[in-house]
Amino acid sequence: MAGRLRRIAIDVTPLRVSRDFRLLWSGSFVSAMGSQFARVGLYVQVFALTGSPAQVGLLGLSGLAGSVAGVFIAGSFIDAHDRRNVLVWTQVGHIAVSGVLVAGALGGHPPLALLHGANCLTWLLASIDNPARQAATPRLVGAALVPQASALNQVLFQTTGIVGPAIAGLLIAATSPTAAYAVDLVSYGGLLIAAIAMSPLPPEPPASGGRPTGLRAVREGFGYVRRDRLIQSTFVIDLIAMIFGMPQALFPILAVEQFHRGTEVVGLLFAAPAVGALLQALAAGPVTRVVRQGEAVVWAVVGWGAAIAAFGAVGPHLGLALVFLAIAGAADVISAIFRSTILQVTVPDALRGRLSSIFMLVVTGGPKLGDLEAGLVAAAVSPTFSVISGGLACIVGAFACAGAYPELRRYRAPQPAAS
Repeated sequence: MAGRLRRIAIDVTPLRVSRDFRLLWSGSFVSAMGSQFARVGLYVQVFALTGSPAQVGLLGLSGLAGSVAGVFIAGSFIDAHDRRNVLVWTQVGHIAVSGVLVAGALGGHPPLALLHGANCLTWLLASIDNPARQAATPRLVGAALVPQASALNQVLFQTTGIVGPAIAGLLIAATSPTAAYAVDLVSYGGLLIAAIAMSPLPPEPPASGGRPTGLRAVREGFGYVRRDRLIQSTFVIDLIAMIFGMPQALFPILAVEQFHRGTEVVGLLFAAPAVGALLQALAAGPVTRVVRQGEAVVWAVVGWGAAIAAFGAVGPHLGLALVFLAIAGAADVISAIFRSTILQVTVPDALRGRLSSIFMLVVTGGPKLGDLEAGLVAAAVSPTFSVISGGLACIVGAFACAGAYPELRRYRAPQPAAS
C-alpha cells in the first residue's frame, strides 16, 4: 500500500535534490499567498468606492495592459541578465507598489487611477518575475525533472489560489483592505530573501555573436514562436481552452438563474476547479512519467471541454456542477504541467525567459478573453447555452489543433540517458 501511494503521490525529488529550487519554491509560495490578499483587496476596495461591478471588471483591463507591457519589457532584457538579479529587483518593485496600495488605503479614499495603476504595475512586474522563475527551473533541477518541478509549481499555484482568497476575505471583513495590502507587502520579502540566498544564474554564453537586447530581443522571441510549430501549438490549444471554455464571468448569473441560490454559491463555483486541480497535482506521480506529452495535452483539453459542457448541462443540481468543475480543473492542471514542460525543455536557455514571458501572456490573457466570449454569447442566447457551447467548442478546437499541428501529437518527452 505504501509503495502504491508513493507511485501516485506527487514526486518531490526536485525539492530534495536542489537547494536553490527549494529556496525558489518556498519563497514563491509565500509571495503568491500574499498576492491573493492584494487581489481580493483590490476587488473589495474598488467595489466599496464605486458600487459598480463594471468598475471592478476594469481591473481585468488594467491587469491585461500590464501583462502585455510586461511581455515587451521582459523580452527586451530578461535573457541577457542574471535571472536571480531579475528576481531580486522585481521583488523590490513589488514591495514599492504594495507600499503605494497601503498608503492609499490608509488615506481612506484613494483615487481609482491609483488603484488601476498599481494593478497594472503588479501585473507588469509579474510578467517579468514569473518568466524568470520558469526559465530558471531547468537549470536548477535538470531537464529530466522539469515535469515534477512543474507539478510542484501547480501545487503552489492551486493551494495559494484556494487558501489565500479565503483567508483574505476573512481578514478584510474583520479589518479593511489596508491589512490585506500590508500582508502582500510583507510576503514579497519571502521571495526577495530566497532570491538573494540563491546562487547566481547568469545567462549562458551565446552560441555566436552578442546577446540581443531591446527591440531586437523582443523580435527574436516572437520570431521563435512564429517558426517553432510545437511551441506555437501549445499556445494555440491553451487559447482555445480558455477563450471558449472558461465560464467564470457567468458564475454570478448561474448562481441565481441555474442553481436558484444566492451569492454564497459564487465562491463555491470559483473554488471547485482549483480544488480539482490541487488534488490532481498532489496525485501527479503517474502524470509526470507520461512520455507522449503532446497527446496528453490534447486529451486534457478535450477533458476540460467535456467537463465544462457537462457543468452547463446539469441543471439546478449544484453538487454535480461542483464535481464537473473539479474534473475540469484536474484536466486543466495536466495540460498546464505538460505545456510548461514542453516549453522549458525544448526552448534554448538563451530564449527561455522571453518564451516564458509570452507563455504567461497566453495563460493570463486567455481567461480575460474568455470572460468576453462567455458574456457576449450569454447575452445573445443564454448563460447555459454559452457554457455548453463553449465546452463543445473546446473539444472541436482541441481536435482541430491536433490536426493542424501534428508536431504536438508526435512530441515525446526526452528520456534520461542510460547509465
